[in-house]
Amino acid sequence: MSIKFFKLMSVLVLFNVLIFTALRFVFLYQFHNPADPLSAGLLFKSMYIGFKFDVRLVLLINLPVFLLARIKYVRIFDKPSVHTLWSVYIALINSLILLLYMIDFGFYAYLTERLNASAIRFTYNPLISLQMMWETYPVLWGFAGLIVFIFLFTKFVTFIFKTVNSAECTRLQGWKNIMLYVLMVVLWIGGIYGKFSYYPLRWSDAFFSPHNFASSLALNPVLHVFDTMKNREVRYDMDETKKNYDLLASYLGVEHPDRETLNFTRHIKHQSSAAEKPNIIFVITESLAFYKTGISGNPLNPTPHIDAIAKESILFNRFYVPHGGTARSVFTFITGLPDVEVNKTSSRNPLIVKQHTILNSFEDYKKLYFLGGSASWANIRGLLSHNIPDIDIYEEGSYDSPRVDVWGIPDLHLFQEANNVLNRIKDRPFIAIIQTSGSHRPYTIPEDNRGFEYRNENEEEVKKYGFDSNEEFNAFRFIDHGIGLFMETARQEKYFDNTIFVFFGDHGLPGHAEHRPIAEEHLLLTRFHVPFFIYAPAIIPEGRVYDMIASEVDVLPTVASLASTSYLNTTLGSNLLDSKYDSDRYAFIVGWHGPVSKIGLLDSRFYFTINSDGSNKRLHLLDNEKPRDDMLRDYPDKAESMEQLCLGLYETSRYISYHNSPERFKKD
Repeated sequence: MSIKFFKLMSVLVLFNVLIFTALRFVFLYQFHNPADPLSAGLLFKSMYIGFKFDVRLVLLINLPVFLLARIKYVRIFDKPSVHTLWSVYIALINSLILLLYMIDFGFYAYLTERLNASAIRFTYNPLISLQMMWETYPVLWGFAGLIVFIFLFTKFVTFIFKTVNSAECTRLQGWKNIMLYVLMVVLWIGGIYGKFSYYPLRWSDAFFSPHNFASSLALNPVLHVFDTMKNREVRYDMDETKKNYDLLASYLGVEHPDRETLNFTRHIKHQSSAAEKPNIIFVITESLAFYKTGISGNPLNPTPHIDAIAKESILFNRFYVPHGGTARSVFTFITGLPDVEVNKTSSRNPLIVKQHTILNSFEDYKKLYFLGGSASWANIRGLLSHNIPDIDIYEEGSYDSPRVDVWGIPDLHLFQEANNVLNRIKDRPFIAIIQTSGSHRPYTIPEDNRGFEYRNENEEEVKKYGFDSNEEFNAFRFIDHGIGLFMETARQEKYFDNTIFVFFGDHGLPGHAEHRPIAEEHLLLTRFHVPFFIYAPAIIPEGRVYDMIASEVDVLPTVASLASTSYLNTTLGSNLLDSKYDSDRYAFIVGWHGPVSKIGLLDSRFYFTINSDGSNKRLHLLDNEKPRDDMLRDYPDKAESMEQLCLGLYETSRYISYHNSPERFKKD
């Protein structure tokens, strides 16, 4: 091995490391939260672990050069054409990585997660995903920058080759050559291994702190994508399900427990006293984080219409969805099961798309679904039409209102279109699901906005109380404006007096809000905490507030019971208005922070988290001054009981999702 080759590899590696380190600092600058900063210790450790991940990536992408560029015919210093070949390879691989970094920055800005294999789900609806990117991000400028980078980087690498090649260097012989080669091999292997320990550097090393940004900063997005690709499919474990069966059967109130058949069904009987069956309208509101609403005490008063409706409703102040994504939330609402798929949604899994749903217990009802965009997104069309016979699906192309962006028609017009359809139903009761999408970027507010007034608030105040910008703040207000107009119109319709209106957010969003308890932000509960309220003046004469823990899996059992409809319950939820369950209320939460799921269980005082493989257990006290502190040693019995139920709910969710076909329950 020549000193010349050693110098070349050293320059390439050093230059790559400098680039990736610079990108890590850019990430820190762009996404750090001044209201929740990293301590000096956390910052140093995150950067140190991130540096080791960066070194690993650099050594891996330069490994072909190290292994092959000394072989005859492709020897790097022999011919100009070979120089060009290796220059193009190095430039292209670095350009691909830069593209992944650009996607990672956009992915994090959108979901507050580093790029991972779950991003594959966006490729299942490529036109929608590409249009959202086009309308939200400076795509042309990004690709122009990428082309310039490829050109300049190719020139730079060619320059390095020529400079090193023209330099006078002695060629080592004998043992000196062997020692230099061994040294490089050891450094290469050691850099890829990443640690002076029995186990190599792993993705889990980045998750050394409950401070989410510390872990995000430590990750390398390119390696993280490949790490998370290793766990693409979720399968159930029969032995683990049986192991947890007795606990879950007791928790769910199974009438006839049977560990051998794994029976989780409950028959809920109601004798309807109403002369006329009530209509039901579900309004699933995009990104309706609890802390962004006036219900939560937000001083910006962003949701006066929602607040007024909630005041006259049954309101659940501590309602949580299991996931931070829309498609997963829709699956949970329909089936009553948390979506425990890791890198794609359950709605996209053909093996489990067929599910029993309590919605089919409303046998004489006309069922409708309204979405401003395309129902092909995330295979929602398949989930609905496959499991709810004769459901009418209204989507873009079904309406007179014009499409304004990637999400279809504005939510304000969606409510109007839905009301026009519902007002024509005369012969039977109906269930309607109206799903909004306007809280997504690009935050479009149409010219035909029915009197909406844009508010320009102080940017610091907007960010102080949970919004990224005035654009997001006003998009949120526009949703509230649309709901207010919809309810004003509905009150004039004949169906109103006999209708139950059900409102809840599909998921929340990570964010800072000074008016909320610090645990919500520090433990990322803002992503799962959303409003849930049921408005029906004829049935609910005055508003009531419930402060117990509630979950999205409880929505359909609660609404069916309120409507006096008998149903077969195969969900993991129960009727929130039945006090017999009040002593045992929990919310199960699923995250996607690595190749294994991070799952959690929340009750009124504690939040227990654990990786689905049993590692990284933590118990957090919600009213602690430092809620990130681990309280496992202080409350060992509580931690143990929550761990058992948390893992039990996870294993049972995996099992039931593969054994919840309607045909299985026909005999019931």
